[in-house]
Amino acid sequence: MKVALLGAGKTGGKVAELHKETIIFNSTNKPTVENLKSCDVVISFLAGPIFAEYIDLLIESNIPVVTGSTGFEWPSNINQTLKSKKLKWVRAHNFSLGMNIVKKMIEILSMSSELYPEAQYMIHDIHHTQKLDSPSGTALSWQDWLGKKAHISAERTGDVVGYHHLEMDSKQEKIKITHEAKDRAIFARGALWAADKILNDNDIEYGLTHFSDIVSKYLYKDQK
Repeated sequence: MKVALLGAGKTGGKVAELHKETIIFNSTNKPTVENLKSCDVVISFLAGPIFAEYIDLLIESNIPVVTGSTGFEWPSNINQTLKSKKLKWVRAHNFSLGMNIVKKMIEILSMSSELYPEAQYMIHDIHHTQKLDSPSGTALSWQDWLGKKAHISAERTGDVVGYHHLEMDSKQEKIKITHEAKDRAIFARGALWAADKILNDNDIEYGLTHFSDIVSKYLYKDQK
């Protein structure tokens, strides 16, 4: 699998370290339709606004895309466009495979309001100082998975890879869910795993698919 890497920063650079067949595209080696076609899949960890500028080019290249780019608005017709061109793209705010286990935990915690209607929910994220979006896309996803309004706070300090914390606080009990990324390589491994699946799993549909949906497919593949 030959990977076209867009965004070889702290996280994207781990892709090149882990996967030798990687071509890095940057300001000195700009991606074009022709040179992207020499690769099997695109992995992007570009900042969201920059990635958004490349969307049309990536569609024209006609190869699959895995993107962890955040902080931008997807075109409203992106899924329909990808389906019409028989393209498979995967997106995620967080490519940690373990995060998808956390997703299930949060979905279970969301049922706590049936027992504790007065409960309050708080989400806190901590990342390195160079992370532009605040709160993180993952923190916002946690609130979506929770399905309830939560107070969200964010902290940018040092070189923290990624820390997310959800707390349910009631009069009687407090429940906490925490996920801490210890190495940026987990995001690179997850992106490479997703790239392999969209290239080799014919059951994954065309269009824009969320990473968590693909992981869930494999977590529960033996369950009827």
